[in-house]
Amino acid sequence: MSGSARTIAGYLFALGAGAVWGTTGPLSTALYGEGAEVTGIGFWRISLAVLGFLAYGAFRPEVFRIDRKGLLLVGLGGGALVALFEVAYQFGIAGAGVAGAAALLYLAPVLVAVLARPLLGEALTPIRLLLAVVVMVGAALTVQGGEQGGVAGVELPSLVAGVTGGMLAALSYAGTTLLARYAVPRYGTLKVLFYEIAGGTLILGAVLPLAGRPPAPPPTDGGWLYIVALALGSVLAANFLFFAAVKRIDAAPTAVAATIEPVVAALLALLLFSQDLTLLGWFGLAMVVGGVAGGYLREAREERGAPLEAAAPVPPAPDLRR
Repeated sequence: MSGSARTIAGYLFALGAGAVWGTTGPLSTALYGEGAEVTGIGFWRISLAVLGFLAYGAFRPEVFRIDRKGLLLVGLGGGALVALFEVAYQFGIAGAGVAGAAALLYLAPVLVAVLARPLLGEALTPIRLLLAVVVMVGAALTVQGGEQGGVAGVELPSLVAGVTGGMLAALSYAGTTLLARYAVPRYGTLKVLFYEIAGGTLILGAVLPLAGRPPAPPPTDGGWLYIVALALGSVLAANFLFFAAVKRIDAAPTAVAATIEPVVAALLALLLFSQDLTLLGWFGLAMVVGGVAGGYLREAREERGAPLEAAAPVPPAPDLRR
């Protein structure tokens, strides 16, 4: 695959992941309406995904073969990041609303752009950083520009919990992006996704009961349907797409392209639920689309001048002595 084709494919995969992730907030909100507990949603959706992997692994046992370093890095480190995200983002949605949680989540592209340089050796150019900031601001304006975007009526304790959850979710999302960029080219998509969500399931299964919040199953059949939809969509499909992206392009542009998520969510709300965007919301949407498009054009321009073997190199191993 040529450098240009690799970049196009990487961006398309990242856009697809962001579009699928756009269903997380509405489905989680519907689950709250079914009586599901905030701490249980993340546990059950990744647990179902793990069961699917185990069924697949019964016929393809090689999916479980990984070295000790990969087990520690992906299973333990990645599992901890997944566990943190699954709980933190649900608290963000419950406390600050879908819009507020999504806005906070997209601090992640800036974090990825900054941290990818010392951890992965990726270039931190002014353009990459500027585009990350543009899509972050655009995402915030988009979600706050919808009918359900305000947090004025949210009580302070709930808002504090929501903001804290949203920021922790952004940190964990940035961490999983950087880890995926390092691990996926080495171990492959199936192994990385399986060990991350398996590790996250084990950690949540141990920590939540100790915290006095055992993961109660959804109380209704409708709740289980939403859990299945989350497992198939935002856990499996979205992550397969996202990991396919980080195999082809750097972590920073992948995070920028996946920021299409709030744009998709806002457009779906407009088309399906007649939730209008304000002028500020439309401006934010244009910023996100412009930032994503600008990121693609910038990366594609560089790839056209690079030899094939230099395209999307495998990042160096991190210094584990730190």
